[in-house]
Amino acid sequence: MFIGPIFTREVMIAPRRTRLYIARATYVAALLMLMCTAWLVLAGTQVVRNVGDLARFGALLFQVLAVVQLVLVVSFSALFAASAVAQEKDRHTLVLLLLTRLTNSELVLGKLFAGLLSVLALMGASLPVFMATALFGGVSFEQIGRVFLVTLVAAVVSGSIGSTLALWRDSTYQTLALTALVLVAWIAVGEAIAHGVFGNSWGGVSAEVWAAGLSPWQAIQAATRPILLRDQTVPHLGSAVNLFAAVAGVLALVTNGLAIGLVRVWNPSREAQPRIDENPDRESIWGVQYDLATAGSAGQASGAESSISPAPLVPAASVGHSVHAPPGRSRDVWNNPILWREVRTWAYGRKVLIVHLAYLALAGFAAAALVGMAHSADGITKWTALLTLGPLFILSLLLVNSQAVTSITSERDSRAIDLLLVTDLTAKEFIFGKLGGIFYNVKEMVVVPILLCGYLWYVRALTAENLVYLIGSLAVMNFFAAMLGLHAGMNYENSRSAIGVSLGTLFFLFIGIATCMRVMVAFSGSFHMQLQPFLAFMGGGTLGLYVALGARNPSLAILVASLLCPAATFYAITSFLLDHTLGPFLVVLFTYGFATAAMLVPAIFEFDVATGRTTHEGD
Repeated sequence: MFIGPIFTREVMIAPRRTRLYIARATYVAALLMLMCTAWLVLAGTQVVRNVGDLARFGALLFQVLAVVQLVLVVSFSALFAASAVAQEKDRHTLVLLLLTRLTNSELVLGKLFAGLLSVLALMGASLPVFMATALFGGVSFEQIGRVFLVTLVAAVVSGSIGSTLALWRDSTYQTLALTALVLVAWIAVGEAIAHGVFGNSWGGVSAEVWAAGLSPWQAIQAATRPILLRDQTVPHLGSAVNLFAAVAGVLALVTNGLAIGLVRVWNPSREAQPRIDENPDRESIWGVQYDLATAGSAGQASGAESSISPAPLVPAASVGHSVHAPPGRSRDVWNNPILWREVRTWAYGRKVLIVHLAYLALAGFAAAALVGMAHSADGITKWTALLTLGPLFILSLLLVNSQAVTSITSERDSRAIDLLLVTDLTAKEFIFGKLGGIFYNVKEMVVVPILLCGYLWYVRALTAENLVYLIGSLAVMNFFAAMLGLHAGMNYENSRSAIGVSLGTLFFLFIGIATCMRVMVAFSGSFHMQLQPFLAFMGGGTLGLYVALGARNPSLAILVASLLCPAATFYAITSFLLDHTLGPFLVVLFTYGFATAAMLVPAIFEFDVATGRTTHEGD
């Protein structure tokens, strides 16, 4: 085919995989379940009198489905495209592809569309469901076409961003983190334009139209409206949806053109070659002896004296070392060598600071928005604080989870975990060392949200009691996200599957929460009467959570956690909407604390089985 043999192979193999059919059936069933839940909420709390009520229901349902599909498609397009390339790098097979006769375009576009293939299949399967919403009235086929156009081009752009970043960066964590940060920044810029931060109009076109033409979030909302923004159309393009399609096409061409032009410049990376660290307090992942030897040989080759040279050979007894100690400078390793490596070495690449700086920039954007609202006449309300800080909190948890799962998958793909398993490391040293290293490397993602919550208390938008509840909930969810990543990384040998299960579980949790809140607010205000309509929704969440967490390592504790989490989350949502605070905090503390323990205890006491060091008796 025109894209190349990589995409051709994926097209030929994908229909043979059972999980493709399971994914399509599950996705369509979830959309139908959401449609039925919305109808039960409406019919159970309100009286449907005429066709106009049905039309209003159809319009609201269509908006909910369109937003849910956009979020899922954009997120998983970026994830699949990025992980498809990152897995090749981790297994060192990308270099082999570069040695073949594949052209740069065949390599880049082949990996991109191979990653997008499953997402496009899900979109095709969901089309009849969207067509069925037109039967209620209030939705035209033109609106459905606009929604699918926006979703399709947004998927291509997000996949292109993920693929390009994966080809550029060497660490899987850097790739996933930067991809998430770029997508969130894309949405944030669109929201800033829509709220008039950069002016109310550009070139005679309102900021609302420009925001819809530049942001997928604003574009999907414009596409679901019965009438487009025709009062201020864009010259030569017409509607804002057409402008978004044009902008997205340009972004896709630019990102893929950059990747095609530089793929052989970026790869193989210079960081693939060990080199001396500029900071003597932090060694490279190859160890200080290799660093010193490399520095000495480089100095001799260049004819110049190296800035760091190996120490002279001295009798071991004179320095109090073992006779088996290697010559040169040595450092004391902590009692937990896993934690020492995570903290004192560049285990996740030397350019990880780019991720931290990008996150701090987004956090500064959110802080500036809070400061502006605090000095406005309306002040900071519960909903404005939620819409401002909610995405940042979710992003922080996703980054913690990405760090956790890649801390295992990177060891597995590089075969380093096989070396660790033949040492005398205990399970507690490994697990707690990894957890300590995770939170050390993502300390900005943990501390900054707490500081922003403190600012809400400082400006009296939050009481001291609610501040304690909020910080406690964030702490529990951070530990849950970290343990979920370790659990998935240890139980799935395939790195792509481990990353997909870990991030997908956390992501579907947030999508489920947001969707429930949207349905409750849109179709009814009687939150205490909505338990029965959401039972099927919670049942699906229980099944999905148990399959993700307990399919490879089933246990009674994980089954109980899978049963508790959806119901407890529903209670926390309804309590929050009713302005209750203590109840949601206690539910989150107990439920997700128990789920964390349900993954932590087997990780320690069944560590040898999970990692393949030993097997169960009789296996």
